[in-house]
Amino acid sequence: MTRTFWAPGRVNLIGEHTDYSGGLVLPVAVDRGIRLTVEPTRGPMELTSADGDVGRYADAMLAELEVLGRPAVNLAGRIESDLPIGAGLSSSAALEVALGLALCAVAEFAIDPLVLAQVAQLAEHRATGVPCGVMDQAVSLLGREGHALLLDTGSLEWELVPLPPELRIVVIDSGVRRQLEHSGYAERRAELERGLAGAVDPVALRRIRHVRSENERVREVVEVLRSDPVDLVRLGELFWKGHESLRVDFEVSIPELDFLVDRAYSCGAVAARMTGGGFGGSIVALVPDDAAERFMSTVGAGTRAEAFVARAASGAHEVCG
Repeated sequence: MTRTFWAPGRVNLIGEHTDYSGGLVLPVAVDRGIRLTVEPTRGPMELTSADGDVGRYADAMLAELEVLGRPAVNLAGRIESDLPIGAGLSSSAALEVALGLALCAVAEFAIDPLVLAQVAQLAEHRATGVPCGVMDQAVSLLGREGHALLLDTGSLEWELVPLPPELRIVVIDSGVRRQLEHSGYAERRAELERGLAGAVDPVALRRIRHVRSENERVREVVEVLRSDPVDLVRLGELFWKGHESLRVDFEVSIPELDFLVDRAYSCGAVAARMTGGGFGGSIVALVPDDAAERFMSTVGAGTRAEAFVARAASGAHEVCG
């Protein structure tokens, strides 16, 4: 019997490069993602995708679930996606989550969502060598329509934060592609861990300063979003400071992203900053609802950037009917 599973990508509002040090994050599951249509097979895994070979992710998920005792049932089917690859919207995490849901469902193997998120995180490590945190996989599973997810990646405690209905989340894809395994991602994590271990060289101290200040910004942004009325000026300040910290202290931004953040503010965004691992990818902007169309038509003018509204969506699930 053919079954279909869907897992969303994500855009992170704030809390960048904090999830692998047990920090706070505030991502949103978006209404773009991975659609996986499969049926169980007694043969080897056979998955087709227009985006290329996904075998390393499938093999990694199989291996990590086997450790937990999942029965050996394979999949055959196809993968479809409307997530831009390499844009910083966690297409790989969405793929891992969709694969995990499907593999567990066809084997009738029950698993807690947060455990599956951790399995998918380990699969990312295995498949790509990127030492990512658990944020992307967690929000792909736990997201809720109209809400952001406040996640403490140290304790894995989480809660939903309602998003102001008068603001639209706009993603501006810079068009600059990167793969985290070929970027400075692992180097940044190593520098941060060196600082956490007590190193006092200037680089390690800057990395530590970013993480500590970013955790405080997450707390403040949550407070602002929960206030009535929402302090839009303070929200813009916090996003701006977050981007500057990523640019100066963590050094993961690039000129194209810096330009788009500046352009976003000048085109009427309430708040804007780079989102994702950096070294390319996208920025996120919060824009008044009545200005969103005009904003999207002007923010990327003269560049190869593309803008779209990202609506907060529910987490991964089996598609019925």
